[in-house]
Amino acid sequence: MSVIVIEFITLDGVVSDPDGSAGTPSGGWAFRYGPESVAGDKFRLGSALDDGVLLLGRRTWDLFSRLWPGRDDPFSARMNAVPKLVATRTLTDVSAWQNSRVLDRDLADAVRSERRDVVVTGSLGVVRRLMSHRLVDEYRLLTFPVVLGTGQRLFPADGPPAELECVSVEQVGAAVLTRHRSTGRPVAR
Repeated sequence: MSVIVIEFITLDGVVSDPDGSAGTPSGGWAFRYGPESVAGDKFRLGSALDDGVLLLGRRTWDLFSRLWPGRDDPFSARMNAVPKLVATRTLTDVSAWQNSRVLDRDLADAVRSERRDVVVTGSLGVVRRLMSHRLVDEYRLLTFPVVLGTGQRLFPADGPPAELECVSVEQVGAAVLTRHRSTGRPVAR
């Protein structure tokens, strides 16, 4: 089992509002580069999506539950079919998107006991909680050639240290997909 975090990210590390749905002044930055950079399985999830579980925070689940069920291309069919765990304290009805269920226990404990690959997309609060427990095995980052200067960053200045190994780099449209694995080695501050 691996925990894989996937994120659209800017050159300066910003991950917030890549599609513009949050209405931030700089939102929509990833989608300005066209569908060849964002559509389909750009994160090369393959069997991790087919045999794993998708873990989402409430806001990401809310957004995705309005977008994905109405789509019928092959990647959308995979997104709709994958089991989904929703980390939320406020949402109780997740019937709007098939195969969704509310996580009914502590996030870190649930991830530790999961036997399938866990794919976390967006959901920065969930990602940060997993980072604080050193549970992220791999980051797949689709980096876009833009610097925003403001916004929430994947790795905050006051966050836990992480030593990573770059395992692959691939151009995807205007973006670059990088895969980084945690080395598991402690990092001195």
